[in-house]
Parts: sequence; C-alpha cells; structure tokens
Amino acid sequence: MNTAYWIVAGLLALFYLYSGAMKVSRNRDQLRPMMAWVDRIALPAVRALGTVEILGALGLILPPLTGIAPVLATAAAIGFVLLQAGAIAVHLTGEDRQITLNLGLIATAAATTWLATGL
Repeated sequence: MNTAYWIVAGLLALFYLYSGAMKVSRNRDQLRPMMAWVDRIALPAVRALGTVEILGALGLILPPLTGIAPVLATAAAIGFVLLQAGAIAVHLTGEDRQITLNLGLIATAAATTWLATGL
C-alpha cells in the first residue's frame, strides 16, 4: 500500500506543482488557452489558487517523507477533493463545461486520501 501511495500521490503532486506554478507565474493571456475560466476570476484569486495547489502538493509529499505529521497528507488529499468540487462548479457555471479532468482529479485525490490513511 505504501508503494501505491507514493505512485498516486507523486503523480498528483506533480500535476498540482505544475498547475500551481503556472497560475502563480503566468499572466492571464498565457493562461487563457488552457484555462478558459481565468477571465471570470480576479487575477489575485488565480494566484492564490496556484499557491494553494503548490502547498497542497508539498503536503502530499513532505509529511510522509519526513515522518513529521503524516496526517497532513490526508488533509492535503481531502483538500484537493474539495478544490476540484469547487472547480467543477466554476466550469459548469461558465461556458466551457469541460469537467472530465476535474472528475479524474477527484478520483485520484480520493484514492490518495484512502491510501494516506494507511501510512
């Protein structure tokens, strides 16, 4: 189960590190082709969301790796489930309505939550 956690959590962390770094470092015009919703959200909120994604990714990896407060990995995974639930709401209220990736991320974060309980 430990190996499964590291595979799933590692892939999820990589995704959120990349996604968060893009939201923190790129401007609205650079984000728009990948994220149609950025025009409906204030740029400081997009930056804050990116910061939350980066911190959550670190929360999936660092606590189990160091052995310090490994319960934080479970909290980070639950946070990603909630984050994607909110993302689905944003997509459904907008024009893009593409939620396939969000559903996949919810499933992955839910699996990570379950696997993190066995750490």
